[in-house]
Amino acid sequence: MKAKLAVLVSVLAASGAAMAQATKPPEPDYTLSYNVGAVTDYRYRGISQSRLRPALQGGIDFAHKSGFYIGTWASTIKWIKDAGGDSNVEIDLYGGYKTTFSGVGIDVGLLRYYYPNNNLAVNADTTEAYIAGSWGPGTLKYSHAITNLFGFGNSEGSGYLDLSATFELPWYGLTLTPHVGHQRVKNNSFVSYTDWALTLGKDFGNGFSASLAYVDTNAKTDPVLAYPSPSGKNLGRAGLVAGVKYSF
Repeated sequence: MKAKLAVLVSVLAASGAAMAQATKPPEPDYTLSYNVGAVTDYRYRGISQSRLRPALQGGIDFAHKSGFYIGTWASTIKWIKDAGGDSNVEIDLYGGYKTTFSGVGIDVGLLRYYYPNNNLAVNADTTEAYIAGSWGPGTLKYSHAITNLFGFGNSEGSGYLDLSATFELPWYGLTLTPHVGHQRVKNNSFVSYTDWALTLGKDFGNGFSASLAYVDTNAKTDPVLAYPSPSGKNLGRAGLVAGVKYSF
């Protein structure tokens, strides 16, 4: 009797597992997501793109289950006009492929930074190829400029090396993300620098999230500022940056 009962329990358990697996929704062929947000200062690689002032941002991402993805992202900016040009927005266009090999996440792609009608002496539009590897909480990424970099003359071949990690904290669902990176601007060593940041993040659910970051760089300040604002402020100085985002 006990043997028959054990067999019956096993059959019911197997049937339940099969039914649960059968009712599991299939993986979609692709996902399409959107995000909008605002920051108190748009810092990119440690340098303020918005003259140390707030910026509005948003993007769209398409990801296929094969690993291929494309997307676009935009932000208000001020640095083009501060440099004598005529553009108030940065538009990023990117595409690539993600996969996993022996437990290491691999991400390769192209990214185009577009500044409509920027009219700078050296076109600010920039294209970079990138490759990143992720293992556990850490990610190492290298971006290589295949055009001039952000309006710097004769700077094709510049590179940015970025190391970051994301850790889940045991309090209130917070995450902690340390980061360090080095921007090498080819043939423009005075504006090459290292940046670092420490970011606290919080996901509130229903698509809402917020962040608070400490950002700093060693961008040169002597004998003149490497990255000055029109009023003479250092756009790479230490500062706190708060941000909110809604994803859907």
